[in-house]
Amino acid sequence: MKSIQAVTYPVLFQDKAYQKLSKLVEVNNYSTLFIMVDENTFEHCYPKFIRNLATDKRIELIEIESGEINKNIETCIGVWNAITELGGDRKSLLITLGGGVITDLGGFVASCFKRGIDFVNIPTTLLSMVDASVGGKTGVDLGVLKNQIGLFANPEMVIVDTDYLTTVTEREIKSGTAEIIKYGVTYDVNLFNEIKNNKNLDIKDLIFRSIEIKNEVVLQDPKEQNLRKILNFGHTLGHAIESFYLESEDKENLTHGEAIAIGMVCECFMSAKLLGFPIEKVNEVKEVVLNIYDKITLLKDDFSAIMELLKHDKKNINGQVNFVLLNDYENHQIDCKVPEELIVESMEFYNS
Repeated sequence: MKSIQAVTYPVLFQDKAYQKLSKLVEVNNYSTLFIMVDENTFEHCYPKFIRNLATDKRIELIEIESGEINKNIETCIGVWNAITELGGDRKSLLITLGGGVITDLGGFVASCFKRGIDFVNIPTTLLSMVDASVGGKTGVDLGVLKNQIGLFANPEMVIVDTDYLTTVTEREIKSGTAEIIKYGVTYDVNLFNEIKNNKNLDIKDLIFRSIEIKNEVVLQDPKEQNLRKILNFGHTLGHAIESFYLESEDKENLTHGEAIAIGMVCECFMSAKLLGFPIEKVNEVKEVVLNIYDKITLLKDDFSAIMELLKHDKKNINGQVNFVLLNDYENHQIDCKVPEELIVESMEFYNS
């Protein structure tokens, strides 16, 4: 598989990518390599990774606890302290080996330590391969509010090795599929149709095309001033739902993709009401989502709490919630204002 050239770094695929990483380490003469993992990637992914890394540089392993609940500034402080105690300096390299929590948090840690050290992302989940590892966004949550603290910073390279997908659960694969559906309805409907038809799916091709799409968008709009906002489709309401379930003691957490899938159904409904997005396509998206994900009932008693979380969405301007909506597949409209009663109606539509 050929590489994809992002703004300042390559996205490399499969085993040959490790040769490029070893060359990077040699050419830049890094003082220490810090490998950041969680307990899952340490057990299931690190053995393969370390076999493929050819270097005589000092290697230090830093393990954090898995899960979105640990994607916070307290975890960052722990990692910064660990790097400091292990003698990290400005010539250190941080390699993130994990899902979106690891790549988002690790990139943020690297970008702030001593005003910035180099880092490399090696995503190990479908979600992090098609979304979190590419595009230069780093950051952590503030309480249950998603990605409130962060900055744009690019890695030295990204390595996408689909062999790591054998280590994750079916639920995690489904979580990543939501982002592929997003690329399909907003940018390339062929991707959506492939998932809808579910025949002879080639996961490598889906991953490659998803990264290609995200890179095309980011190259045109690196700092999310215009076109890149389409990558937020389904995320405005989806993040609020994800945060609500994260803070609710009596509810099981949703994966990112499960929440975004609900958000896409709701935002398709809003699109139909406000922009004339065909209702048959709303129903089509809903059918595809419900064929993949277990139905979640959004309780009416919870609507107000979800609406309150919407007010903290990081894309809001002057207190106004902004949505990305669809005129049609591959035809979007950014910065859409949606009445509160329509947001509630969209959740009722998802429930119906």
